[in-house]
Amino acid sequence: MSFTSINPATEQIIAEHPVFDNAAIDRALDRAHGAFLKWRGASVAERAACMTRAAELLESEIPVVAELMTSEMGKTFAAAKGEAMKCASTMRYFAEHGESMLRPEDLPTKGSRSGLRYEPIGAIFAVMPWNFPLWQVVRMAVPTIIAGNVVVFKHAPNVPGSALYLEDLFVRAGFTPGILTTVFVEVDQVAAIIADPRIVAVTLTGSERAGRSVAAEAGKNIKKCVLELGGSDPFVVASSADMEHTVAMAVAARIQNNGQACIAAKRFIVVRDRADEFLERYAVAMGAVRFGDPMDPATELGPLVSETQRALLDAQVTSSVERGARALVGGAVPEGTGYYYPATVLTDVPVDARASCEELFGPVSVVITARDLADAIRIGNNTPWGLGASIWAQDDREIDEAIAGLEVGTVFANAMVASMNELPFGGTKNSGFGRELSALGAREFTNVKSYFVA
Repeated sequence: MSFTSINPATEQIIAEHPVFDNAAIDRALDRAHGAFLKWRGASVAERAACMTRAAELLESEIPVVAELMTSEMGKTFAAAKGEAMKCASTMRYFAEHGESMLRPEDLPTKGSRSGLRYEPIGAIFAVMPWNFPLWQVVRMAVPTIIAGNVVVFKHAPNVPGSALYLEDLFVRAGFTPGILTTVFVEVDQVAAIIADPRIVAVTLTGSERAGRSVAAEAGKNIKKCVLELGGSDPFVVASSADMEHTVAMAVAARIQNNGQACIAAKRFIVVRDRADEFLERYAVAMGAVRFGDPMDPATELGPLVSETQRALLDAQVTSSVERGARALVGGAVPEGTGYYYPATVLTDVPVDARASCEELFGPVSVVITARDLADAIRIGNNTPWGLGASIWAQDDREIDEAIAGLEVGTVFANAMVASMNELPFGGTKNSGFGRELSALGAREFTNVKSYFVA
């Protein structure tokens, strides 16, 4: 068996890598555990120095690694370069701020001294998705490694080159081999890795089904677990929205990463008094989105990651149209080579249709009309997921009402939902639990040790 990467724009095989057998997994875990025993004793300043070198190397290689990401999963070359730059920025951010985030804290008690220490716990096993081949790993691993832990990660089978690049980057930056380790393993090998005593915690970014499985194994072995499981993010348009700006950002929010982002806007919920205006302008703008060769600078929308992913999205759209939904633009698989799917706008979608009940991982929008802002918030919350949401309004009262009322991990006002180094990232409800990035992310996989001196 092997991990095979296929260029989704050309449908050509790029590379194949053999799946690890038990002996190879054992060697990888041994190497990671040994690296941790040394790494935990390094000062935060020493860890930061290696991380800064990794950022410098990555910045010098952005065109090369961006082309690799584009070839492996189809994101546009411009988006891939942006992803690589964001990764380097995050490495620099935690190199600069890690020491203050992890510094022991004094707490007042009746003792002479007391407080908290944030201490590393060991090797963290991470199951990573394909949609952001570098960023998903960096977002989780950089704060975790700055805290003194090491990371063993199973990347998605279709982006093995990106996985190997990151592991090699860290070694070239001066990190001891084993501090960031990739393992090419199948799903049925994951449970044994989680159960291994050399692994102390687990994190997953991926589907709800995968999250339930990983969480069950972590719970069975009494190991901490962090999950980021995607969502069906609402894009709420209020009465006071600046419509020109809102429509332009609605397109960007839906087609980012070819529509394959957990935090991409998926449900566009518009108050009734602005609904006709939004829908007319949005449909025109989505219909003008150009799809094609992701290496072409003029391309706005590249292919979906695989034939399987495109078939799933097409089935969700087709089934919903058969139930009564209308496709104002798009909605059909184009002819030709590559796993392309056009920007699509659905309206009048029945509440029990697949496009209403399932996450759409591709450039398909569902536009819903609400009576007013309170109703829009109600509709936004009518989902099992709760990752992110955005509110588009010029009135501060409408903004504050949405921020308070939307049941999600992150709310952005007049901006696309994004992960930021300064803010904790994660969801609620079926979108998972735990946080990445910010000081909370740096401390997520630490032993928060209390101490008291009489």
